[in-house]
Amino acid sequence: MAAVGSFYRRALPSPPAIEFASSLGKKLFSEALLEGNMEGFFKLVSYYQTQSEPAYCGLATLAVVLNALGIDPGRKWKGPWRWFDESMLDCCEPLEKVKVSGISFDKVACLARCNGAEVDTFRANESTIDNFRKYVISCTSSENCHMIVSYHRGILNQTGTGHFSPIGGYHAGNDMVLILDVARFKYPPHWVPLTLLWDAINTVVAASGLHRGFMLISRFPRASSILYTLSCRHDGWDTTAKYLTKTIPQLLSSEGIHTIQDLLSVVFTSAPANLSNFVNWVAEVRKQEDGSDLVSEEEYGRLLIKEDILMQVRGTKLFKHIKKWLLSAPSCMQNAILNGYDSLDKIASEVCWQGARILGGKVGSCDSACDIKTQLRSSDYDNGDSVSVASGKVIMEDSENGVEMLVPCCQAQLCACGSKNTNKKHPLLADAITVLILALPPDTWNHLKDARLREEFCGIISTNNFSNLLQQEILHLRKQLHFLVADVCFSM
Repeated sequence: MAAVGSFYRRALPSPPAIEFASSLGKKLFSEALLEGNMEGFFKLVSYYQTQSEPAYCGLATLAVVLNALGIDPGRKWKGPWRWFDESMLDCCEPLEKVKVSGISFDKVACLARCNGAEVDTFRANESTIDNFRKYVISCTSSENCHMIVSYHRGILNQTGTGHFSPIGGYHAGNDMVLILDVARFKYPPHWVPLTLLWDAINTVVAASGLHRGFMLISRFPRASSILYTLSCRHDGWDTTAKYLTKTIPQLLSSEGIHTIQDLLSVVFTSAPANLSNFVNWVAEVRKQEDGSDLVSEEEYGRLLIKEDILMQVRGTKLFKHIKKWLLSAPSCMQNAILNGYDSLDKIASEVCWQGARILGGKVGSCDSACDIKTQLRSSDYDNGDSVSVASGKVIMEDSENGVEMLVPCCQAQLCACGSKNTNKKHPLLADAITVLILALPPDTWNHLKDARLREEFCGIISTNNFSNLLQQEILHLRKQLHFLVADVCFSM
């Protein structure tokens, strides 16, 4: 019989670290508290958790910070409760991949943005130790901003390599920071010299060639990604990100582009297959409650905001140009981009399957058979209005799970007479690629040779022409794209 090794914690290397619960650690805490540099600690420690997988340090750290900031995830965790859990942080990287390989600095920032936080990132090679100290003091003296650090454990004489954790406090007299280590099965919370932590941050990730860093997380004025989000859950997402930010500017330098239809043809003709997979609309999922078809006031309010954004997207001039281009494009090209995007049955089946697994506490890939049957119905809100709900019965591992997806809908077009078409549509391909084009860096279009076209198109896509709600949606997607591109830029 082979022996199986196991570990019960690790001895915290001291020096350089000082255990938080030691007599000296308590003394540092008391003094830092009097200095006013432990203000963020109490919120963080109220939601402090241990990472549930050895490679989930980034996800656990982010869940702690999002809960400490009081950000509403807008979706249920278990039962009726909305709460951030590691299993819900999968929009920027599949959980099964994180479980094996961990998660990058930019993907953590991307996840924070997707889930309603404002994020400022700083790579060590783009900052200084003095700036780091300034931001540590700023965050630890406030309840409204928290710092996440990405560092190399080896510099602190600890076992392991790259790690994420939140910073819980700062002692000015000793110039030490409190690391709330989320790998509590390994090391307890501990104080370390700020200069040494900076050295641990100022290291390079071998896999990417990029420096580690720190990020500041605070509440966003509103929930980000109200309707749309970029996704890197599919194969080839990195190729798509590079195409959007690197290849398109090169293509636009062609001399033969003189109209917006020419421009759209150039952009989409060479696009990677399944371009539509890169931008997804965000669906709210809930468990199907027996005997209840009602939509709550909160659910109805969130759905109305999604529908407002959808209506505004369809009201842009760019949307009309894209609709025109789609109608004239060859069917083979449409199919390559579309890939079932407009099929609500397909979307509902995928979302209900994912929702059933998350709500059932199952993460990662599913090897067992799964049978899904979905149907679209109307559900009443208590003021008499009705909303669209896709309900599904998901059969996994011999158990049936009822799941519902709330579907944002609005009129797809205006009739010639100017009255609204009564046929309300969920988010479609034309909507998605409209917001995707709007989300590209504004300087993308500077490469157009035709000055008249460049001026016309830049006027159409200018966020100054949009409402604050749509502006925030577009700016969110631009930042998300920035983080995703930064994550793969080393291979360019």
